[in-house]
Amino acid sequence: MARKTAKTLFVCQSCGYESAKWMGRCIECGAWDSFSEKLVRKLTAGNKFLTRDGNRPVPIDAVDIVDEQRMSTGIQEFDRVLGGGLVTGTLVLIGGDPGIGKSTLMLQVLHGIAGAGQKVLYVSGEESVLQLRLRSRRLKAVSSNLLVVSEIDIDAIMNMVDNEKPDVLVVDSIQTVFSPEITSAPGSVSQVRESTMRLMLMAKRTGIPTFLVGHVTKDGSIAGPRLLEHMVDTVLYFEGDRNHVFRILRAVKNRFGSTNEIGVFEMKESGLSQVTNPSAVFLSERPENASGSVVTASLEGTRPILVELQALASNTNFGTPRRTILGLDHNRVALLVAVMEKQLGMQLMGNDIFMNVAGGVKIMEPAVDMGIISAIASSFLDRPIRKDTMVVGEVGLTGEVRAVSNMDIRISEAKKMGFSRCLAPAGSLERLKRQKGIVLEGVNNVKEAIERLF
Repeated sequence: MARKTAKTLFVCQSCGYESAKWMGRCIECGAWDSFSEKLVRKLTAGNKFLTRDGNRPVPIDAVDIVDEQRMSTGIQEFDRVLGGGLVTGTLVLIGGDPGIGKSTLMLQVLHGIAGAGQKVLYVSGEESVLQLRLRSRRLKAVSSNLLVVSEIDIDAIMNMVDNEKPDVLVVDSIQTVFSPEITSAPGSVSQVRESTMRLMLMAKRTGIPTFLVGHVTKDGSIAGPRLLEHMVDTVLYFEGDRNHVFRILRAVKNRFGSTNEIGVFEMKESGLSQVTNPSAVFLSERPENASGSVVTASLEGTRPILVELQALASNTNFGTPRRTILGLDHNRVALLVAVMEKQLGMQLMGNDIFMNVAGGVKIMEPAVDMGIISAIASSFLDRPIRKDTMVVGEVGLTGEVRAVSNMDIRISEAKKMGFSRCLAPAGSLERLKRQKGIVLEGVNNVKEAIERLF
């Protein structure tokens, strides 16, 4: 005869670590004052070793392969990031800063799917049905196949899914959903974990693609336990500065596609609009004959994007020079500045250095190293780089310029954007055929590159 017992545990709200007593600092993740009390009930029985019939293992070569038909959302940029569309039963987590446009994106995605005749359900725990109707009118996302409801009870959501049987489900946001069986407050580790687990099992059982919108913490990671990102199939981050009109949708985990693809959107009064040619948009306001400005090519998945790097080197008024970097890896820029001092003899220790990627884009690819060095050198020497020149290449600690991948794709994008000169690693150009309309200049080290540019 089973009987109920209860005990009290303290759970870290940052990582989910459980302790028998309260602690001021979590020994697992290091968060301060993050423990909250939790009442745990469990069943105890005389027989601890309960057995049941479960699934049996089968040889992997006996499993039939079925080609999945991906569902298009009607938004090409969104489908690109997902890997070509929605897979049956997939669970997608979307995170981003407050006000960045997550709910707007989800409403537009559901409208695109509903326009193809599919039945979709939008569950909001933060907005009323009237607020959703007003938002949909502004976005012109109105369809009889788009069902909306304001609900935070996971049991009620599951009943709605069983009754309505939608083709796609959106839960906005997962931090507001709670289970009555758990005593902790909505948004706690236990509630988020339990709600996500039930939605995951539902998606796999019914085959309904499910989107979960998640809040982010101060450091930019998705709020809740790290387990949340492990449970879902795809994790998307909606990035961008609210002061800029451009938004970047980036996949950091995707079981059904590449994690290198990005989608570019522009925020307008009527919602998010796709940017099919990001290079033209990011270079549209580039200044002419301005020192400290250079264009480089970054590869995001299979898409080459030309971006403008801007640098400003000025005499410092303090004992320690400032290094303010936006859109680039701060440590990478510091490393390249050290290379410039050692290999080029530029005394940059007495200069403040400010760097920015125009358009609010974030680039972490090493192939833009030569662009960073060229922009800083241009500002330091106060000599502009020719407007028709693009610079690409990875730089090593000894000043050598290393080859980069997919050089032919980068050059083709440069030609399409009107560039007639490309400074690139000699190792990459050796494997390429000479192309008409653009002059390819190979360099082996940063000294040679600076001599050619200035």
